[in-house]
Amino acid sequence: MNKTREELVADLQRRVSDHILEPSNAALLEKLIMQASDDNEALMIASLGTTYKRTGLHFDKRLERPSADIHYLRRNEALSFGNDENPHRLVIGDNQHALQNLLIQYRGQVDVIYIDPPYGKDSMGQFAETNYENAITRDNLLSMLHPRLMLARQLLSDSGVIFCSIDDRNQAYVKCLFDDVFGERNFVGTIIWQSATDNNPRQITTEHEYVICYAKNVGCLEKWQVASKKAELIARKYEELKKSYGTTSEIQTALRSWIKKNEDELSGVTHYNNVDDKGVYSNSSNSSNTKPGGYTFDIIHPITHKPCPKPAFGWRWKEETFLEYAAQGDIEWGKDETTQPHVKKRIDTVTEQLKSIYYEDGRAATKLLEAIMGSKKTFDNPKPIALISRLIEFAASNDALVLDFFAGSGTTGQAVLELNRQDGGRRRFILCQLNEPTATTPNGIAHDVTAKRLKRVMTGECYDGTRDFAWLQSHQPYGGSLEVVDIATVADFNATPGQSALDVIDETLYGLPCFGTMEQKVNWVATNFAPTQVGCESDHEWRARRMEADNR
Repeated sequence: MNKTREELVADLQRRVSDHILEPSNAALLEKLIMQASDDNEALMIASLGTTYKRTGLHFDKRLERPSADIHYLRRNEALSFGNDENPHRLVIGDNQHALQNLLIQYRGQVDVIYIDPPYGKDSMGQFAETNYENAITRDNLLSMLHPRLMLARQLLSDSGVIFCSIDDRNQAYVKCLFDDVFGERNFVGTIIWQSATDNNPRQITTEHEYVICYAKNVGCLEKWQVASKKAELIARKYEELKKSYGTTSEIQTALRSWIKKNEDELSGVTHYNNVDDKGVYSNSSNSSNTKPGGYTFDIIHPITHKPCPKPAFGWRWKEETFLEYAAQGDIEWGKDETTQPHVKKRIDTVTEQLKSIYYEDGRAATKLLEAIMGSKKTFDNPKPIALISRLIEFAASNDALVLDFFAGSGTTGQAVLELNRQDGGRRRFILCQLNEPTATTPNGIAHDVTAKRLKRVMTGECYDGTRDFAWLQSHQPYGGSLEVVDIATVADFNATPGQSALDVIDETLYGLPCFGTMEQKVNWVATNFAPTQVGCESDHEWRARRMEADNR
């Protein structure tokens, strides 16, 4: 049994242990999965066991049509640039085909996934204007997401996490779908971010969105287990503040102030303030510096040029150690010499994450994109870099592999580049974007926006060599390489020399050296590419079918 079917069977057993699926039904589904003709059929069989009573999630699943064509990666020489051994990647094409191809190389290796799926009126077609009242169009959203989330889960590492942006109209339904695919036990939390100032006459704030977060296996996230205790403390304080303040804004302000004052307690760090050999020192009884013998040199305040007060028993650091830290900018000074210097605190990322309501101005993100692209309205509603950066920074180390398979304008890619610049990290991104033409992108979003944005911010110039965009006036290009690949197709029965699957599929695009024998390549193609033979319904085809159904 291959890896995909092992995971499907394990998922069924998890549902049995959670009392979601009857053991007899799971046994039958496991038998059918084992006998499935290919992995795609196995996925469809497994989906029969994913609608269950606990969440009440029921929707008309629209299965995507099989195809005789194999979908594979083909390098786009015109859009690729740089020569790094491990470049960032942009996959142009339908993201279901992209995910199936990425599984061949990256199964279990992705650390962070961020997605911003199409859920608004303007991004779901003409029928989405009735989205909140009409369950049929929501069926389309959930049907589209379900198989892609199943594939995404297989890409995540054991300690990997996935973030999904969603609006308040669809949040409940999409969260149920995530419960279905990732399991309720792996729900980490929901982040609320305010995207703009609200002037809603109904006095109910609607200018915010949600980011829901799930883990592949929450038991592997040790630091997140600690977070649950901190979240409990903050939630308790929030309930207390609700009794004292009248408005949400007042409660939030008071809560933020309380969190700031209690950061050390929340992060489980003993509160020391002043410089010593452990990084900080306090005159309190908790201090480890309670005996004479410390260093007594003068620390001169950089503004007043007067000596700061010494601790009772002297400094624990040697003078050269202190001066080294000061030169690196790691010392925090008081406004004058009356305050002892502090070592700058390293912000505990778990505590920072618990401040669950962020404000990131979506309009600023639009202006940034305009400055990069040199024109207005190339892409509607891009996400702020700061929002995605905070999610990535919190969830993974600085060598993480980050995936966004609804890449849009490419904000996730730029967020990764910005983080690497800030901390010297070696994160890599993989973006997937359908090259859908729009009124402002006649060559398609992926070509006219995603690729061009990455080219400009990474190299400082566009593909035509122009450098006349405002972003360059205040920013330095990030550098790095980008490998762009298209989703191409080849008929599985095509045996024409030079045009067969064995000829056109390049194993080096999947992280492999060239095969030494044809037999090796035949086995590899036969083993890995059958799941890519799934046809995805185009927007035009979906609209035609929807109109036909409505007319009936």
